[in-house]
Amino acid sequence: MMNTRLFTYANEIRSAVLIIHEEKAHSCYMGKDAYDNMIKNSNYTKNKELLIIPNAVHTDLYDKLDIIPFDKIVEFLNTNLV
Repeated sequence: MMNTRLFTYANEIRSAVLIIHEEKAHSCYMGKDAYDNMIKNSNYTKNKELLIIPNAVHTDLYDKLDIIPFDKIVEFLNTNLV
Protein backbone atom coordinates (compact mmCIF):
# COMPACT_ATOMS: atom_id res chain seq x y z
CA MET A 1 0.00 0.00 0.00
CA MET A 2 2.78 2.42 0.81
CA ASN A 3 4.08 2.19 -2.75
CA THR A 4 0.69 2.92 -4.29
CA ARG A 5 0.62 6.36 -5.86
CA LEU A 6 -3.02 7.21 -5.25
CA PHE A 7 -2.96 10.59 -6.94
CA THR A 8 -0.87 9.72 -10.00
CA TYR A 9 -3.80 9.93 -12.42
CA ALA A 10 -6.21 12.04 -10.38
CA ASN A 11 -5.96 14.89 -12.88
CA GLU A 12 -7.38 12.60 -15.57
CA ILE A 13 -10.73 12.12 -13.82
CA ARG A 14 -13.40 13.42 -16.16
CA SER A 15 -16.40 12.77 -13.90
CA ALA A 16 -17.81 15.42 -11.60
CA VAL A 17 -16.28 15.32 -8.13
CA LEU A 18 -17.46 17.16 -5.02
CA ILE A 19 -15.19 16.79 -2.00
CA ILE A 20 -16.83 17.86 1.26
CA HIS A 21 -14.62 18.11 4.31
CA GLU A 22 -14.78 19.48 7.81
CA GLU A 23 -12.40 22.35 8.51
CA LYS A 24 -11.29 21.05 11.91
CA ALA A 25 -11.06 17.37 10.99
CA HIS A 26 -7.58 15.94 11.43
CA SER A 27 -7.84 14.51 7.91
CA CYS A 28 -8.85 17.74 6.17
CA TYR A 29 -5.47 17.87 4.44
CA MET A 30 -6.38 14.66 2.60
CA GLY A 31 -9.38 16.27 0.92
CA LYS A 32 -7.33 19.33 0.04
CA ASP A 33 -4.53 17.16 -1.39
CA ALA A 34 -7.00 15.11 -3.41
CA TYR A 35 -8.59 18.24 -4.85
CA ASP A 36 -5.24 19.86 -5.63
CA ASN A 37 -4.09 16.73 -7.45
CA MET A 38 -7.32 16.53 -9.44
CA ILE A 39 -7.03 20.07 -10.79
CA LYS A 40 -3.24 20.29 -11.20
CA ASN A 41 -2.37 20.25 -14.92
CA SER A 42 -5.87 18.97 -15.70
CA ASN A 43 -8.18 19.68 -18.61
CA TYR A 44 -11.17 18.65 -16.48
CA THR A 45 -11.43 21.25 -13.71
CA LYS A 46 -14.86 22.79 -14.36
CA ASN A 47 -16.76 19.97 -12.63
CA LYS A 48 -14.51 19.66 -9.57
CA GLU A 49 -15.25 21.37 -6.27
CA LEU A 50 -13.81 21.38 -2.77
CA LEU A 51 -16.26 22.41 -0.06
CA ILE A 52 -14.83 23.00 3.41
CA ILE A 53 -17.40 23.24 6.22
CA PRO A 54 -16.20 25.97 8.64
CA ASN A 55 -15.61 25.04 12.28
CA ALA A 56 -16.82 21.45 11.75
CA VAL A 57 -15.07 18.36 13.09
CA HIS A 58 -15.08 14.91 11.51
CA THR A 59 -18.30 13.62 13.07
CA ASP A 60 -20.34 16.80 12.57
CA LEU A 61 -21.52 15.77 9.11
CA TYR A 62 -22.93 12.49 10.42
CA ASP A 63 -26.01 13.93 12.07
CA LYS A 64 -25.87 17.70 12.49
CA LEU A 65 -28.45 18.53 9.87
CA ASP A 66 -28.06 22.27 10.38
CA ILE A 67 -24.48 22.28 9.04
CA ILE A 68 -24.75 19.67 6.29
CA PRO A 69 -24.69 21.72 3.06
CA PHE A 70 -27.67 20.09 1.37
CA ASP A 71 -28.24 23.14 -0.84
CA LYS A 72 -24.67 23.04 -2.16
CA ILE A 73 -24.89 19.28 -2.77
CA VAL A 74 -28.14 19.65 -4.72
CA GLU A 75 -26.72 22.57 -6.71
CA PHE A 76 -23.59 20.58 -7.60
CA LEU A 77 -25.59 17.54 -8.65
CA ASN A 78 -28.03 19.60 -10.71
CA THR A 79 -25.19 21.42 -12.44
CA ASN A 80 -22.94 18.46 -13.13
CA LEU A 81 -25.03 15.32 -13.30
CA VAL A 82 -28.28 16.33 -14.97
